[in-house]
Amino acid sequence: MTTPITGTMLYDLVQCPHRPTMDLFGDPAKRDETNPFVQLLWEKGNAHEREVIDSLKLPIVDLSLYLGEEKEQRTLEAMKRGEPLIYSGRITADDLLGHPDILRRDGNGYVAGDIKAGAGEFGDGDNTKFKKHYGVQLALYTDILERLGLASSKHPFVWDIDSEEITYDLNEPQGIRNPWTMWEIYEKTLSQARRIAVQTEETYPAYSEVCKLCHWYTACLSDLEKSDDLTLIPELGRAKRDVMVDLIPTVSDLATANIDSYISGKKSSFQGIGSGTLRKFHDRAKLAKMKDACAYLTDAISLPRAETELFFDIEVDPTQGDFCYLHGFVERHGVDNSTERYVPFFAEAISDEEEERVFAEALRYIGDCQPCVVYYYSKYERTIWRKLQSKYPSVCTASDIEELFSISQSVDLYYDIVKKGTEWPTRDHSIKTLATFLGFRWRDSHPSGAASIEWFNHWIQTGDASDKQRILDYNEDDCVATRVLLDGIRTL
Repeated sequence: MTTPITGTMLYDLVQCPHRPTMDLFGDPAKRDETNPFVQLLWEKGNAHEREVIDSLKLPIVDLSLYLGEEKEQRTLEAMKRGEPLIYSGRITADDLLGHPDILRRDGNGYVAGDIKAGAGEFGDGDNTKFKKHYGVQLALYTDILERLGLASSKHPFVWDIDSEEITYDLNEPQGIRNPWTMWEIYEKTLSQARRIAVQTEETYPAYSEVCKLCHWYTACLSDLEKSDDLTLIPELGRAKRDVMVDLIPTVSDLATANIDSYISGKKSSFQGIGSGTLRKFHDRAKLAKMKDACAYLTDAISLPRAETELFFDIEVDPTQGDFCYLHGFVERHGVDNSTERYVPFFAEAISDEEEERVFAEALRYIGDCQPCVVYYYSKYERTIWRKLQSKYPSVCTASDIEELFSISQSVDLYYDIVKKGTEWPTRDHSIKTLATFLGFRWRDSHPSGAASIEWFNHWIQTGDASDKQRILDYNEDDCVATRVLLDGIRTL
């Protein structure tokens, strides 16, 4: 029996080539339980989809109660009748199977659309681009409609979380540096999916942050550790692994390699990897294989000293339109941990008024602590505060935000320090990994930003005080972990 190629398979394949292999051929007993945050995303997506459908003023054929061949037959009948809108249809052609959320009458044919509980594109302003994982799904639906002789155009659409319709021109080049069209990306992805389905292409796992929400995470990580895979080196991802693996197959091989034999000037023997990057990976491999290895400085770093230090971390819910529900700070004086206190600003409801209130109070708190230095990890806090300023301009000006996050007032420990001037014997450089290496432990048994979002949504529904306290404890631990990392860096 031929394995059908579905939109879900292509969606997963764009993000991880190994995921479809595992879903088709992996041992079900090795699957992890569905991550609660992933379950939340499914539930939120379904609820948003239902809200959108219920809000439509136009007549619509709702096929959501039907399954399998009956759903497909009713979809074809509705299209033959020329129904203006069809919800939750099923269409097939050859080995392709699609479940478009919307089929909309357009001239003499139909155009497919999906309802997404996220942004229809990524990027800001004039720099927005199509999402490949959305695009390949839409292209699959369009391909099926064309094969059935029912397509009106190659312009499917997404109805996104902001109720905007984003048209995906499948024949439009992605950009000057990436001239591929979404249709060409779809055809390439479809070809790979077919090879995976008939097992003529073998895929391999690769370690990355996105893996942690996947139900194959434990199984893949076990395989990676057994094979001593190169992607266990920080920043050495799948693409770099794949160009290196024939000559340098494992971390141990890289650690013991005569690296100069692969280097010529600024280039290396591996396409897309410069000599400096290869030497960095070599150093990391040696560090990974060193017994009782310690972190060390690779460059001189300059860390400010201040009487008052603030360690800053926020919590944001992307299922609520990037709603920022918590701004947390650990305040310390005189580099004395006994002076630490946790200062949270928590939104008591999902509303613009609450989001604006806690943003304003957090900003005022930083002002009241001046002079001080604010420490945070990666650019996320700055990005979200820029968005908050744009959304609530009465709280402060754009220049106020830029001044707050300037090098004179704050330090991004990840980009400014860890990434530029340190090395660690760990497989990634997340705050949890580095703080754990330095001996810190979170109070919660399963700490993560994704878990915090799940707890927040449960608290919104139930008002359970234990959920709120769990969020606050987790956020406080994140702030303390940032302090632990700062103090650890100062000892290198």
